[in-house]
Amino acid sequence: MKERRQYPMAGAENPAGHKNMLQLIQLRWIAVLGQITTIAAVTLIFRVSLPLPQMVVVLACLIAFNIGSHLRWHERRVVSNRELFFALLVDVASLTAQLYLSGGLTNPFAFLFLLQVILSAVLLEAWSTWIIVVVTSACMAGLSLLAPPVTLPVDHEPGIPGLFVQGLLISFALIAGLLGFFITRIGHNLRAGDAQLAGLRQRAAEEEHIVRMGLLASGAAHELGTPLATLSVILGDWRRMPEFGNNAELLEEIGEMQTQLLRCKSIVSGILLSAGETRGESSRKTSIVTFLDTLAAEWRLSRPMQQFDYHNRIGADLSIAFDSTLKQMICNVLDNALEASPRWVALDAVRVSDDLVLTVRDRGPGFAAAMLADFGKPYQSSKGRPGGGLGLFLSVNVARTLSGTVAARNLAEGGAEVVVTLPLAALALEPVQPAVEEGA
Repeated sequence: MKERRQYPMAGAENPAGHKNMLQLIQLRWIAVLGQITTIAAVTLIFRVSLPLPQMVVVLACLIAFNIGSHLRWHERRVVSNRELFFALLVDVASLTAQLYLSGGLTNPFAFLFLLQVILSAVLLEAWSTWIIVVVTSACMAGLSLLAPPVTLPVDHEPGIPGLFVQGLLISFALIAGLLGFFITRIGHNLRAGDAQLAGLRQRAAEEEHIVRMGLLASGAAHELGTPLATLSVILGDWRRMPEFGNNAELLEEIGEMQTQLLRCKSIVSGILLSAGETRGESSRKTSIVTFLDTLAAEWRLSRPMQQFDYHNRIGADLSIAFDSTLKQMICNVLDNALEASPRWVALDAVRVSDDLVLTVRDRGPGFAAAMLADFGKPYQSSKGRPGGGLGLFLSVNVARTLSGTVAARNLAEGGAEVVVTLPLAALALEPVQPAVEEGA
């Protein structure tokens, strides 16, 4: 589990590792402040003689290293296990040098080595943690053998007023406080990293689901092509037959059947085009206003409904590439609104800054609370039929591929609202000029 937390997925940042490095930098500043305070108090209050020039040099090196770390990790976002390991080794080296100059193991702050070991156990991989354990143990052994003693003032009191005991209590309180504060924050960072990883896995699963559905839809479209062509030929023959040509009612019905057949062929062509295949159609250049106006007109004519309120308030037009996938996505949202509210559906199109905002409203019963909580996930449907809910699922994922979003809410006056927000830069054939924001 710990190894998994330290490495980001391909193409993703590792916010937990980056935040933990920033925590170490913050902890190092606290260590600098603590060392300055301790050295000043021991020298000025307790009159203990310390090698101040050497200790100041170690302190200056630590400050320089921390400034460099702050500059490096302020911009760079990906932090590896080796980089965290190196940062902790620098902290151990700095602590060892200061303890060597201030009495070695007779200094009560020698227990700060435990802070480095615990932090490594939380942040690093297992092999790195054990190296920190070995290094700190070696430093403790070396200090016990090599560190020169420090002359302390005569201390005859064995209790709490004793200088060593006071330092020991301060050291314990400092270690306990720092561990409680930073381990809590580091745990929060790790949980945030796990949450992002879970989100990436969920998105990968959804995209795999879309690929499977796309392959299935493409195969079905190929299979439907032949019977649709056969039906088209049969209907054309019927229209020319005298038995039907003399019957106006039958001719009208044949005409309606041919219209619906053309719609089916258009849907099949759209599926194949979305899958990277064509049936003779190709993408073409158009404008955002023309695209939306044509889409609204075709959708109004091909659906049985009482009232469709369409308002295009985009303003300045913009050249785009016609995309059948985008058209199908918008139609899916409209179709869902129509099923919930056969009497009235509204579509508002507006440009807000550099985004295209499409708002679809209906006067149906609205979304259930559970559907809003899992909006955009597959098989979330109020229709109660197997396989339902894929329309909005596909719409959300099409918007996501265009760096857009789809949001839904229930209206206070009744009905529901679905808002599709798409960056115009993802649709435009030319650079998008800044626009004054408009209200919907």
